Amino acid sequence: MISGKLPKVFYGGDYNPEQWDEATHQEDLRMFRLAGIDIATVNVFSWAKIQSDEITYHFEWLDQLIDSLHESGIFVCLATSTAAHPAWMANRYPDILRVDADGRKRKFGGRHNSCPNSPTYRKYAEHMADRLAERYKNHPAILVWHVSNEYGGDCYCDNCAAAFRVWLKQKYGTLEELNRVWNTSFWGHTFYDWDEIVPPNNLSEHWGENHSTFQGISLDYARFNSDSMLDCYLLEYNAIKKHIPHAVVTTNLMGFFKQLDYFKWAKHMDIVSWDSYPQANTPVSYTAMAHDLMRGLKDGQPFMLMEQTPSQQNWQAYNSLKRPGIMRLWSYQAVGHGADTVMFFQLRRSIGACEKFHGAVIEHAGHENTRVFREVAQLGSELGALGDRFLDATVDAKAAILFDWDNWWALEKSSGPSVALNYVDQVHKYYAALFRRNVQVDLISVETDFQKYDLIIAPVLYMVKPGTAEKLEQFTERGGTFVTTFFSGIVNENDLVTTGGYPGKLRKLLGIWVEEIDALLPESHNRIIMKEKVGALQGEYQCGMLCDLLHSEGAEVLAEYGDDFYQGMPVLTRNRWGQGEAWYVASDPEESFLDGLLGYICEEKGISSLLRAPEGVEATVRSKDGKSYLFILNHNAQAQQVHLDDQKGKELISGEFMEGDISIEGYGFQVLELSF
Repeated sequence: MISGKLPKVFYGGDYNPEQWDEATHQEDLRMFRLAGIDIATVNVFSWAKIQSDEITYHFEWLDQLIDSLHESGIFVCLATSTAAHPAWMANRYPDILRVDADGRKRKFGGRHNSCPNSPTYRKYAEHMADRLAERYKNHPAILVWHVSNEYGGDCYCDNCAAAFRVWLKQKYGTLEELNRVWNTSFWGHTFYDWDEIVPPNNLSEHWGENHSTFQGISLDYARFNSDSMLDCYLLEYNAIKKHIPHAVVTTNLMGFFKQLDYFKWAKHMDIVSWDSYPQANTPVSYTAMAHDLMRGLKDGQPFMLMEQTPSQQNWQAYNSLKRPGIMRLWSYQAVGHGADTVMFFQLRRSIGACEKFHGAVIEHAGHENTRVFREVAQLGSELGALGDRFLDATVDAKAAILFDWDNWWALEKSSGPSVALNYVDQVHKYYAALFRRNVQVDLISVETDFQKYDLIIAPVLYMVKPGTAEKLEQFTERGGTFVTTFFSGIVNENDLVTTGGYPGKLRKLLGIWVEEIDALLPESHNRIIMKEKVGALQGEYQCGMLCDLLHSEGAEVLAEYGDDFYQGMPVLTRNRWGQGEAWYVASDPEESFLDGLLGYICEEKGISSLLRAPEGVEATVRSKDGKSYLFILNHNAQAQQVHLDDQKGKELISGEFMEGDISIEGYGFQVLELSF
């Protein structure tokens, strides 16, 4: 953790003074003090500045920069600079350049432009991290080490093809086993020599982003690609740890980023950090869900908000300004969900290239007399006054949603049943229903300890890995409630169908058998007809996209389809299992249905809402040393009235005591230290 250096939430962001002269840097330091900034991420894209050829390194400018920040009371998040290789390296060593999915070798340019299996990239990236760690291992300003930046992308070059074959040999041992798990007897794809295997791209198995003729091959390449980049990260991680065993090392993740299995990556990160860039129309529940995923990657450990914009972004189609109060509100939302830092990209706006219109603490005007700077300074002052109350505080949830990258990759590479099936969207629908009730949620992996939860939801659990069904059975038998949905329990970890009837290994737990799956056209719908009232659920609801045609094998049928040839077949079931119960939602229902269903289940399980509040008012709680801090966040432009029920306490910004009915201004918030 990083909380020992200062008794407060760290506040700052990415800083690129190599783009400016010394006078500008000194002016920046003055303005940083005005804004309450106490951490700067430096050296993110400085590889070319530091290393001008194979043997020549220039660290003097970085020495001066780190020293000047330290003298100004600013800690350093030191990046390794390996996120974009120098032009000379690409010119002399073309193996470092990626090959895209269409077989085209890239030229120098952009970023994320290094092949993760390039011997050149691995050699020089590791060497850079080693040189930096050796040089700065005792510098008191260094708070955290930042490896590369926003890993992502893919490559299909010959080095990757060779590395993929080695990865496969290590995973499967023999070609016989590989042919079995890939089901290569289909379409005559049997392999008799490892060298016959080529990466799946648009020249082989793929057409477009989400289409593959052999999902098993594509799934393994997705795993391999994630592992290849993780190997690059670990080369630098270990180089740093060689010199500084107790260093805090991280890299910035990107929320629901499909290409990298972040649960696997998080095992090798001392603290999770991530970059949060919602659009103006992104549901606030989606941003909250992303924060909860980042917290869940290391089993509830607080995380770093490494980047957000103080005003606007530059890479979206419509780059709206953050309205007054929004930056501050969203910063406290991050803290409320587990962030122990609030950091920005960027501290000063660049004057050229693709991020010159990306927002910054110091705008192109170059002074503090801007709306954005005033808001940043206000937040900095507040975070200073709040001190260490939230540092290392936990978010305690009794409800969890199972999220799995392998499931995501396999589900969306599947040929059918519907192009409309989006894994993250389905997860968000169930998360949002709990969010609207102000129920705290953890996003967890299949490896997480299930027993600390009362409710586990696994939307579209298409892939059931070894041991997962048994863990869910044990969880339910001991009194837990398990909820899953249509198109679950279909395949194993190799994307091979579990024969004998869907939902495969979940069939006994759910007490159902799915015979067929109907994919509806976008304009088509069916109806959910409740057989009896279940909490607030009664009458009928709309459903669509996919409809499982199922039979009960002991499960109680609570609702049936209202239309088509499967009218009268079950669409909502509940199966008693030991002391608990397992629910199955056989179609994609409207929002009000999920609100009613999860509301009923939460009430039955005693999972209470943190706060009954108007729509758009969010509540979350962090706890530490026997104290609880209630964050009440108004995401509406208008003021909202909130009743605290029996909760009361000191509001930490104003210092006022709050109880009963309170008013929260538009885009405002309150943080209460609760009294019990």
